[in-house]
Amino acid sequence: MGIVYLMLMVSLCIAAFFLGFFFWATKNGQFDDDYGPSVRVLFEDEPNLKDE
Repeated sequence: MGIVYLMLMVSLCIAAFFLGFFFWATKNGQFDDDYGPSVRVLFEDEPNLKDE
């Protein structure tokens, strides 16, 4: 039964670590632009006509 308590404590510590990392990433703006990168790959770059 002691191993169950140990596994519970370890899993709660890991969950708290990931929750803290998620809040840190959210605070630092990691999830601000979730639309731009997914659409940017669909459009090709415009050709530079000045160089031709």
